[in-house]
Amino acid sequence: MPPPPPASRLLLLLALWIACAASGVGCSGPRFAQLDRLRELHQRERRPAAEQVDAARGLLARLLPSHSASFEFRVVSTEQCGGKACFNINNHPSFHGEGTPEILILGASGVEISAGLHWYLKHYCAAHISWAKTGGAQLSSVPYPGSLPRVPAGGILIQRPVDWSYYQNAVTSSYSFAWWDWERWEKEIDWMALQGINLPLAFTGQETIWQKVFQRYNISKSDLDDFFGGPAFLSWSRMANMHGWGGPLPQTWLDDQLTLQKKILSRMYAFGMSPVLPAFSGNIPAALKLKFPSAKVTHLGNWFTVDSNPRWCCTYLLDASDPLYVEIGKLFIEEQIREYGRTSHVYNCDTFDENTPPLSDPNYISSLGAATFRAMQSGDNDAIWLMQGWLFTYDPFWEPPQMKALLHSVPVGRMIVLDLYAEVKPAWINSDQFYGVPYIWCMLHNFAADFEMYGVLDAVASGPIDARLSENSTMVGVGMSMEGIEQNPIVYDLMSEMVFHHRQVDLKVWVETYPTRRYGKSVVGLQDAWRILHQTLYNCTDGKNDKNRDVIVAFPDVEPSVIQTPGLYARTSKNYSTMLSENYVMKDAPNDAYEQPHIWYDTIAVIHALELFLESGDEVSDSSTFRYDLVDLTRQALAKYANQIFLKIIQGYKSNNVNQVTTLCERFLNLVKDLDMLLASHEGFLLGPWLESAKGLARSQEQEIQYEWNARTQITMWFDNTETKASLLRDYANKYWSGLLRDYYGPRAAIYFKHLISSLKKKEPFALEEWRREWISLTNNWQSDRKVFATTATGDALNISRALFTKYLRNADSLGLDGMDSFVKPISL
Repeated sequence: MPPPPPASRLLLLLALWIACAASGVGCSGPRFAQLDRLRELHQRERRPAAEQVDAARGLLARLLPSHSASFEFRVVSTEQCGGKACFNINNHPSFHGEGTPEILILGASGVEISAGLHWYLKHYCAAHISWAKTGGAQLSSVPYPGSLPRVPAGGILIQRPVDWSYYQNAVTSSYSFAWWDWERWEKEIDWMALQGINLPLAFTGQETIWQKVFQRYNISKSDLDDFFGGPAFLSWSRMANMHGWGGPLPQTWLDDQLTLQKKILSRMYAFGMSPVLPAFSGNIPAALKLKFPSAKVTHLGNWFTVDSNPRWCCTYLLDASDPLYVEIGKLFIEEQIREYGRTSHVYNCDTFDENTPPLSDPNYISSLGAATFRAMQSGDNDAIWLMQGWLFTYDPFWEPPQMKALLHSVPVGRMIVLDLYAEVKPAWINSDQFYGVPYIWCMLHNFAADFEMYGVLDAVASGPIDARLSENSTMVGVGMSMEGIEQNPIVYDLMSEMVFHHRQVDLKVWVETYPTRRYGKSVVGLQDAWRILHQTLYNCTDGKNDKNRDVIVAFPDVEPSVIQTPGLYARTSKNYSTMLSENYVMKDAPNDAYEQPHIWYDTIAVIHALELFLESGDEVSDSSTFRYDLVDLTRQALAKYANQIFLKIIQGYKSNNVNQVTTLCERFLNLVKDLDMLLASHEGFLLGPWLESAKGLARSQEQEIQYEWNARTQITMWFDNTETKASLLRDYANKYWSGLLRDYYGPRAAIYFKHLISSLKKKEPFALEEWRREWISLTNNWQSDRKVFATTATGDALNISRALFTKYLRNADSLGLDGMDSFVKPISL
């Protein structure tokens, strides 16, 4: 498309100046010469404007085909946006009825155009877009073609206050993307574009590149079989945490993933995105050490294997000071550019992600960083190092001298740090803006793609703004760095907006309008419910990591006697609250034996919100987004209720009350079955799609068995075990999926309860080792099982939720569970 005429260009620049002046905060961020150079490269090397427009039009045709003729898109230069990326939404001057364009969207790239489309649909048509598993897109509120809402005269100009919108975590590719085909990837790239994401990781297929590089050193396919992890565990073999687990990778997998990566990159580039490719971190196969015996190689320590099993643990890390390091790093970058035909010049490398350096000397740390960057730069002279800042949060090794040494080991502006967990533990505050190094403010939010209604919306709405406006700020972007996706859509709906906001978001107003967009109509009861959910589930302020450890999905592997139950609730003057952590206290148990479920909110208020959902449900029962939220909220309430039942079981055990224990164990197991039935009523909570998508990538029955084992193992035992020692990462990637509760979590709990009751009846100590033996056997058998699970939802979510609310929550105290009456005590907010 041709550029807008001079008059339109002047109006655009005038609108930009007015918008920046009105904001009172300015539109310019910190300037780094090397990043200015990167922007120039991206602008010069970006796909032609027509191709970016075609990409945006293709997205529109997939999202809203009925309105393909209602929008016109044009790419404009960043100079016309004041040197920053922007989009401008206008009433189309040529509109004269249905079938002609109604809205004109100008953008600095295909991504900006797509983000402008989303902004218009969201803020002018009250539409909502989320992942398909979380209810998908709510577009019923979009008027018919020919009657779309007009925008104010002069248009709507939105300019990014910072350049980059980053997406993904180094492990998202395993927890969420492991089994994706092109059809699913196409949907995700569309979602990225709509959210304005322009800096996504692109890690798919890198094992094939490594195979080509290592072949130059006469490393064979069989040598690499013990190096690469299986399809569900590639993230951790890439990070040198382990090797070989879940493998070997078939050659067809390697070839197919490379083909898929080329499609992914082609579409990302078509939108004008800048995909981030991997770089060499020093992780090498054992065979390379044998071929270069004089090379400086560190044998890393154990990373969560049972008994430091050398079959999986203790990988080899080539020291960055060895000349071979730069040589291999250079070849890896060059091979990627040769294979893919181009690069965005941004490379991710996390040498010490959960691997501590052997020496703390700052000079040594600095030399490692310099060599790591030199390896990138040797392959691409314009390379920029993108590094996850998780190590600064996770590992106490990184004191200020070590941190500064690593950050200053490369020229300022040639490294961008991801402040990975900034919504809870912002590293920029305690590091003096990363000691002057540019960084991206990221929301981590989720661990291992588990299910928990959780968020810190207030921190999300204010944190990026506060960081950008802070004194001497070096913030250059906003990012989403979750370990797993397809959960908590409200959190990502807000977070994706933050790259475009210059001021803090008024959350009261934003939350008030959210359910209308989410469900397609305004329902007072649902607005009240979401107001409560914002104040409770989505207002966690205790600073703790939220990793779901509910008893159902992360069953305690300890003797019942070590679990203290001093009181299920703490009473205030009039209300009960579950906010105190002493509900779960351990005594004389190993620190890693039992993790406490995280409770940070008033469960009574959440139950009241669920009541409002149920009362209002008939008005929006046909909405997939509503059904997802209803199932998720009911699941959340029942899961916490199950935690309380478990504590009462332990109380009964300690009181030698076999009848109470037997009754409550039966109730717990019935609840698990009923919860499985509830989860089966929405596609977002099914085990079947995870397993079937894994099998769908197989080229033979042998591969199908291997891939399904990978998929089943990741969500249960995760890592290795012995007959009586469970994996140290068991249940880390737990899931509330229908099929998993019925066939695994329920039977596991039944084994524990069997030994609990037997201990009471026989007046003998709890048979901990026998429990472990049976549980681990159950798990290993389930990992290798081939049972097929449903991939489509069954049952009416609203009716099931109402029935379970009546059965478990409305009369919870009828079982004589003193203290549990607060679960349903009506409150007033």
